Amino acid sequence: MIRIPGRPASAAALLVPAVLLAGCAGGGQTSPSDAPAGEPNPDASLRVGLVLEPTNLDIRRTSGAALEQILVDNVYEGLVTRTQENEIVPALASSWEMSEDGLVYTFTLEEGVVFHDGGELTAQDAVASLEEVVSDESVVGHDDLANVKSVTAPDDRTVVVELTEPNQNLLFTLTGPAGLVFDEGDETDLQSDANGTGPFALAEWNQGESIVLERFDEYWGEAAGVAEVVASYIPDFTAGVNAALDGSLDVLTAVDPQLAPQLDGANGFTLTTGRTTDKYVLAFNSAEAPLDDARVREALRLAIDHDALVEAVGAGVTQYGPIPELDPGYEDLSDVAPFDPDRARQLLAEAGQEDLELELTIPAFYGTTASTFLVSAFHDVGVELTVNPVEFSTWLQDVYTNGDYQLSFVNHVEPRDFGAWANPDYYFHYDSAEVQELYAQAIAAIDPDESADLLAQAARIVAEDHAADWLYTGETIVAVGPGVAGFPVDSINSRLDLASVTLAD
Repeated sequence: MIRIPGRPASAAALLVPAVLLAGCAGGGQTSPSDAPAGEPNPDASLRVGLVLEPTNLDIRRTSGAALEQILVDNVYEGLVTRTQENEIVPALASSWEMSEDGLVYTFTLEEGVVFHDGGELTAQDAVASLEEVVSDESVVGHDDLANVKSVTAPDDRTVVVELTEPNQNLLFTLTGPAGLVFDEGDETDLQSDANGTGPFALAEWNQGESIVLERFDEYWGEAAGVAEVVASYIPDFTAGVNAALDGSLDVLTAVDPQLAPQLDGANGFTLTTGRTTDKYVLAFNSAEAPLDDARVREALRLAIDHDALVEAVGAGVTQYGPIPELDPGYEDLSDVAPFDPDRARQLLAEAGQEDLELELTIPAFYGTTASTFLVSAFHDVGVELTVNPVEFSTWLQDVYTNGDYQLSFVNHVEPRDFGAWANPDYYFHYDSAEVQELYAQAIAAIDPDESADLLAQAARIVAEDHAADWLYTGETIVAVGPGVAGFPVDSINSRLDLASVTLAD
């Protein structure tokens, strides 16, 4: 999935979860921050500043980080969910079991669950929700459930999912939109309204301004820590900081690193820095000369001082390979492409590309920090880089769809999306039979540790082939105001579980 400020994201990846045998859990999955000074007020209204507003509320048929961020775990729930560390844990299913052959998953539902309109949750609701994803190509996650053979309900509290072949993707897929459970036969207009089972119900959506959530008093799990959440959408970073400073917000997410010092300690605000799976990828079109030459690709990687780039960006960590730290199969691959401009010049000379000119196609909303850094870095090794900023619609058509580019830069936010490197038709045009076989084995592996090991092997091959450069993994800076506790720190770009957040007077 590619993160697109101001609009839904474009789906792009297969998901690879770890298979777990779970026990009981319920309620929010956040990691609490420092306790507030004072007793939490259960009647409080929490004011949160966000950047990306959904274009509509139909999470069934609209992709995008903005929808998942505000609706999943807060308004809608699935059989399972995931923590900030992307570990799979129970949600509407109190427990589940997997058969020894990895083909049958049996979920046991929590008791006493009701939808926000008062309807009682039954296993048939889960069956109908999953069957719609499997049968309807227009539903988000349809492709990820392609190997589901059947979904049945032996009784009102049991859901059985049978696969045609083992699939490490299944549980992780069920933590996203594809796994959400809706009330069968419900006639709610999901474009503008919602009817879930979560700790919050949708109170109102003021398009272009805010979404208001209110505590659902009949929630089956632990009650939400605040009575109301007002999520204000402020796409301008400076305006967001000003809103925090003038007392309009209790929390501001996605703080611009250059503006963060204005909030640190001001009016009682503290800053947290959270991990993400936001992979800022410098893509190489491996199907077109001169980037079909591995020596050229390696030279470009060696020309980049990744530590200096992260410092220039202001929030991030180096990555060096296709799997970020929060995903299974992660390995430190910094040894593959250390900063070495002398070696870069040597490789370019060996490839006969001493006067190389290249074009970088980049969506205009990313600004100029990274592209300016790359222009300078490549110039130092004799490569003249021209930057071509384009509208995102143009990028989607020319780069993502047609593969008509040399270099590109975009943020891939989706967790566990290594499958893109096993797909030669993806816009990277990277084609390795060995990687494809290792990935297929990782998907089919029943043991999660074995799957992660196979992914690590495949990721090292991709990195050593220099199929792209993973410039850095993004970090998220959040300004947390006085009295706020329990606000999530990691992975909040795609999942913002607010149930455990409290606010003291």
